[in-house]
Amino acid sequence: MKQDIFQAISDPTRRAILTLIAIQALTPNAMAEKFEMSRQGVSKHIKVLQECELIRPEQSGREIYYHFNPKKMQELDNWIAQFRKNWETQFNQLDQVLSTLKKTEK
Repeated sequence: MKQDIFQAISDPTRRAILTLIAIQALTPNAMAEKFEMSRQGVSKHIKVLQECELIRPEQSGREIYYHFNPKKMQELDNWIAQFRKNWETQFNQLDQVLSTLKKTEK
């Protein structure tokens, strides 16, 4: 079952994992040390992030390093951008109304 990207990023630990591996690829053991949690606990979070393609594994010798997938995050940003434009327009209109009200109060 493919994970929903919004459910994946709703968890603070998964967001923290994304933040960490956006800076540097890490192994599950390295992540477990940073979060003071078991490797099995980290593996559950990794599975969710990998299922929605926010991270990708890369074998390096006997270790698996997980890398941040910026393309998937860009898809999320593109989806949010449509709302951002709408909010900016509404805020600009509100600014104009408030400016007009201030001028009429003087």
